[in-house]
Amino acid sequence: MAVVDRLVGIDLGTTKISTIIAEVDEEDEVQVVGVGNTESRGMRRGVVVNIDKTTEAIGIAIDQAEQMAGIKVKDVYVGIAGDHIRSINSRGVIAVSRGQTISRSNVITQHDVERVIEAARAVALPMDREVLHVLPQEFSVDDEPGIREPVGMTGLRLEADVHIITGAIASAQNIYRCVKNAGVGLRGLVLEPLASSYAVLTEDEKELGVALLDMGGGTTDVAVFYDGSIRHTSVIGLGGTNVTRDIAMVQGVPIEQAEKLKLEKGGIYPPLGDTAPISVKEPGNGKTHQIDPVQLNEIIRARTEEIFEMVMRELKRVDCMGLLASGLVLTGGGSLLNGSVMLAEEIFHKPVRSGVPKGLSGLAETVHNPAFATGVGLILYGLKHADETAFNGDDTAVFGRILKLFKGWFEGLIS
Repeated sequence: MAVVDRLVGIDLGTTKISTIIAEVDEEDEVQVVGVGNTESRGMRRGVVVNIDKTTEAIGIAIDQAEQMAGIKVKDVYVGIAGDHIRSINSRGVIAVSRGQTISRSNVITQHDVERVIEAARAVALPMDREVLHVLPQEFSVDDEPGIREPVGMTGLRLEADVHIITGAIASAQNIYRCVKNAGVGLRGLVLEPLASSYAVLTEDEKELGVALLDMGGGTTDVAVFYDGSIRHTSVIGLGGTNVTRDIAMVQGVPIEQAEKLKLEKGGIYPPLGDTAPISVKEPGNGKTHQIDPVQLNEIIRARTEEIFEMVMRELKRVDCMGLLASGLVLTGGGSLLNGSVMLAEEIFHKPVRSGVPKGLSGLAETVHNPAFATGVGLILYGLKHADETAFNGDDTAVFGRILKLFKGWFEGLIS
C-alpha cells in the first residue's frame, strides 16, 4: 500500500520525552517506523520550565526516531498536560436554519452543528486562558435528548452539551517555542489523557463508563467517559516522580538510584520469598548501604495510595463514581509499578486493568507499553482529526482555531 500520510507524536513528559513516527496507508492502516526516547530535564509537573533543555530533549528524541525511520520530520502532534488544565461542561442553543426549499425546511445541517458547538464554547475565560478542545457529548432536537448525530434530522431548536478543556496560554506558548526551536512545525496540540484514550480504551468501555488514569512522572491525569463521550477531565498534581523522591529521602540515596530501586526492586505489596536486604553503594564514599525491601515497598505503597485516594475524591466530587461500569484503566509510566492494578481495585472497588497501546503495526512491539500510551494516542488522534488540525506550513496558523486570536503574539515572541 502507498503511504498517504506520516504522523508524528511527541509526549512531553516530566521524566521522559518520546517521539513516535508512523506511516498511514490508503486503508488508514498505521505502521510505526521510528521511535525516539530521551530523558526530560526541562519539564516539571507537565509544564515547560526550561526552554533550552526541553528544546534539546525534543531534538534528541526526534533525531533518534528519524534515524530509525530514515525520514525527516516536518510537523508533529504534541501532548499538553499539567495542573493548569481546567475543564467545564457547557450547553449551547440555536434555532435551526431554514432551508431554501420546503423539502429542506428546518433540516439540520453540518453548519447548524458547527453553530451550536460554537455557541456552547462561548464561555467567559480569564485573559490568560484559552480553549484547547470542545468535545461534543450529546445533542437535543426540540427537547428530545440523547442524539449523537443530528445532521439530517428535522427540528426548530438544536442544543449541544459539550465538554470544554482549557489551558494556560503561557504553557501553550512555551510548548510552541520549544517545538519550533527544535526545527519542526506544530500540527496539533492535544490534551494528554484525551490522546491516551485513543490508544488504550475500547468503544465498549467508553459506552458503559470508564475512568482513564494516565499516571505520568509529574501528574496523574484523569478522563471519564460515559455513553460514548468524555464527561470529565482533571489533573492530580502527583505522579511517579513523587514516589521516587520519597524513596530518595527515606533511604538516603540519590534520585537516580531511587528511580532504579523503584523500577527494578520495588512494588506495592510486600515481596514474596526472598526478603534479603538490597545492597546499594553510597554516593561519594563507595560504602555499601542496606535497604529493607519490605520498607521500600511500604514507601511506594503509601504514595501510590495517596494518588489513588485523591483521584477517588475527585471522582466523587463530580459525581462520576456511579458512571464507571467498566471500571478504571491505568496507563502511563507510573502505572508500571508491580501491584498497582491490584491496589486500585482495593481502593476503588471497581474492575481495573492496565492500558497497553493498540491499533498499530510495524514497530508496534517497541511501543507496546503503557509508558507510550500518550505518544501512540497522539498518532491515532491525528489520524481521526487530520482535517481539523491540518498544518498549512504557516507558523502564524500553527494552532489553527485553537489559538488563532494570538497569532500576532506568537510571532512577536519568536521573532
